[in-house]
Amino acid sequence: MNTRARRWIREAISLAVTLGVVLAGRAALADQYVVPSGSMEPTVQVGDHIVVAKASYGLRVPFTDKYLVHFRPPHRGEVVVLDSPEDDHVLLKRVAALPGDEVQVQRGALIVNGVPVAWKQTPDGVEELSDAGPHLLGLDRGGGPDFGPTRVPDGKLLVLGDHRGDSRDGRYFGFVETNTVLGHALGIFWRGGPTWRGL
Repeated sequence: MNTRARRWIREAISLAVTLGVVLAGRAALADQYVVPSGSMEPTVQVGDHIVVAKASYGLRVPFTDKYLVHFRPPHRGEVVVLDSPEDDHVLLKRVAALPGDEVQVQRGALIVNGVPVAWKQTPDGVEELSDAGPHLLGLDRGGGPDFGPTRVPDGKLLVLGDHRGDSRDGRYFGFVETNTVLGHALGIFWRGGPTWRGL
């Protein structure tokens, strides 16, 4: 084998290893997500590009749903990216209730462990004051279907969209497995141009 062929093989192996490392890092550490629907409006809009910290809750074996190590579970109010329980789509939703919580949704209002999650009217609309901080709700199409009261089983979560009247979420498909959460959505980095808005 001549020198040129050996050099080409070394370059091809180096490129393959580099691509493997990048893909493994994207699968296990961080990624970006493009919002396909309005179920989380007004927090995020269709076409927004979201930064997702895949290592927030633990380190996974790349390309699997198996954890090498867990850091912490998702918290109430956090926006997460997860595998849909209905099909092969990836969803962006807000964690509404955790394992062991008694949860209910009435006319779009969330009630956790018998305590209504506070709302307040702002010039921009209705703001829900979740454990992770305030966020606006989309109520222009009403509050969507009622849900519960029911207790969240061990190892599961209830996730909701912020556009309560126009979100296919846990009120339709039920609780989701905690290990289907792919990562914590940190913020919007592109909305028709470079930007930063934390979630």
